Amino acid sequence: MSVLKYREQIYAGVLGKIIGVYLGRPVEGWSYDKIRETFDEVKYYVHEKVGVPLIVADDDISGTFAFFRALEDNGYDRELPAKAFGDTWLNYIIENRTILWWGGLGRSTEHTAYLNLKNGMEAPESGAIGTNGTTLAEQIGAQIFIDAIAMACPDDPDLAVSLVRKAASVSHDGIAVEAACHLAALEAMAFTEKDVNVLLDRAGAYVQNQVLKDMIGDVRDICGRESDWRKVREYLDPKYGYEVFPGCCHMIPNHAMVIAAILLGGDDFQKSISIASSAAWDTDCNAGNVGAFNGIRLGLDGINAGADFRTPVADLMYVVTSDGGSVVSDAVIESKKVLQAAAALHGESVSVSDKRYTFEYPGSLQGFAVCDYGHGNQACIELSNYNEISEENGLLIRCRHVADGVTADVSTQTFIDFSKLAQNFSTVASPTLYSSQKVVTEAGLAGSTRTGSQEAVTLRPYILYYDIENQVRAMYGDAVLLDETKKTFEWTVPDTKGMSIFKLGYEVAGRKRFDGDVVIYSIDWKGAPTDFAQRGMLMTSIWNTNPLWLAGFASSAVQFAADFKHTYCVSNVEADGLVTIGSREWEDYTVSSTVFYSLHEAGGLVVRSRGHKRYYGAALMDYSRAVVYVQKDRERVVLAEVPYSYQEDVGYTLTFAAHQEKLEFSVNGEKLIEVADATYSGGGAGFTISKGTMTCDSFIVS
Repeated sequence: MSVLKYREQIYAGVLGKIIGVYLGRPVEGWSYDKIRETFDEVKYYVHEKVGVPLIVADDDISGTFAFFRALEDNGYDRELPAKAFGDTWLNYIIENRTILWWGGLGRSTEHTAYLNLKNGMEAPESGAIGTNGTTLAEQIGAQIFIDAIAMACPDDPDLAVSLVRKAASVSHDGIAVEAACHLAALEAMAFTEKDVNVLLDRAGAYVQNQVLKDMIGDVRDICGRESDWRKVREYLDPKYGYEVFPGCCHMIPNHAMVIAAILLGGDDFQKSISIASSAAWDTDCNAGNVGAFNGIRLGLDGINAGADFRTPVADLMYVVTSDGGSVVSDAVIESKKVLQAAAALHGESVSVSDKRYTFEYPGSLQGFAVCDYGHGNQACIELSNYNEISEENGLLIRCRHVADGVTADVSTQTFIDFSKLAQNFSTVASPTLYSSQKVVTEAGLAGSTRTGSQEAVTLRPYILYYDIENQVRAMYGDAVLLDETKKTFEWTVPDTKGMSIFKLGYEVAGRKRFDGDVVIYSIDWKGAPTDFAQRGMLMTSIWNTNPLWLAGFASSAVQFAADFKHTYCVSNVEADGLVTIGSREWEDYTVSSTVFYSLHEAGGLVVRSRGHKRYYGAALMDYSRAVVYVQKDRERVVLAEVPYSYQEDVGYTLTFAAHQEKLEFSVNGEKLIEVADATYSGGGAGFTISKGTMTCDSFIVS
């Protein structure tokens, strides 16, 4: 039967994952007693009471949806080896900055595994007990990254366990990998079986480790005899708590709490993630796993049955990787990726809209919320999805008291909102929207719910961006007159002088009072910008070498800063430090910059970057040659090379163009290399530097 029947459950699983993480994240690292004294139970979001944002960059979310990309990046191979998952780590992780807890060699399991991979080791050896010892190999991380893989295997636990075993083995081994496989089997089977005890019976077939078997049996036994989760925890702590098992965050206590929360929560989604968040240990990991499992099992009805966890989140999530343009994401976008993977893994094809905002799942908002920028007087606004009251999808903007001088403004993030950025994990990202791109919007009035004046109602697009002084600025498009028919209109995003756009919004306005509903059916933009540039020396203070206009670049080069004379300084001690901006939707484009070389081995430009180990590079090397190459994980293929003599401290205008399969590299207007390659069709652009430094004047995409 087609995997399409599971599309809504996949979306519910993705939602459940991020809701659980956001619920448990503010109290991660707190003791059980502190959580109890402060909140009694964490039944709803407590971020404001703790002084942190709700939407955060978290390893549980970034790792889950980044490492899952190994499937797409490798052709949805059902027999995908562990090595491919290890290569995916190297492609998407920026060392010491993204996804992982960088706690040190021999202390952080994932950091240790990453260093093994970086130094040439392949998975599963990178995470093996024989390599890292039992303590490191059996910490919790094996199961916190696997939910998306399991969701891509609906009702196929054998495949889920096979893929998760290899994914988890990049960094873990032993009982940790077995627990991850146990959870993967539970999630895969939860698409069709709802009885938790039946699921646990069946998932037991995938557990061979006797310690894990005994623990699961013990948890099931105590939860069968005791319904008070606090008494269950009191029973589990002396037998399976952190004091019993070595390391910072062992798998056994946390897997025990995941199973207990599932059993004691029953069919109450809110209760299950509340238990996982209130019981201490690794709260965001456990609540995230429980939320994903019960999202799949109970569906959207289960999530919607308790408190409104969805509206504050509005589907928004950060998947923080070196592929900066895919960082700002949402549950709809990620669910469609999981659905495509599920179809491909099972020999099916599904038609999935490639528009960015389709609002195609029940109640989905795709990051849209009432805009808190100071536009002026705001009308009363309520946001929901048109599919909750009709058979059509769309963002439903329910307006009350719109009138002359009183508007209804809604927006969604296209980049990081730095006023709401948590400092728990480094948030590296690129904008998804750029000057000169054409935003295509389909919108209209929901006529059956309209009351009040029949005067004109308009919809006006706008952007919010950070200017060179890090101040928020707005730019508006033309107002479009709405009626009860669907209207499609284009808006070319105005020039921000290369400054990062962090929100796309829409203003509903009218001269006379309007009480009614506006529907935005879809929003999209395609391809690379036709004219995006940062030009000249942009530094405004020698004390601020990392202004917000630099933040749109994802840098794995150790030093990337504003320069005192030119636009940027790019430096890296090791080979292949990259600095990129843009997204996978950038297909055919040209990038150019005037480069001044200092001490270096090689340096130049990058196009079609899909992470920092998958891209095309065009570089000058060793003061003697020009090369164009394709990088794919650990393998580099030089596509063409020509002699070229150059000097330090002299400006060379490099131009690297990608159009369909043709790549062209020019220096100072002279075409040096033209070559064809079909490895990558789209991706971001930027700089590459090896073992040295270059300063770069301007960066122009056209």
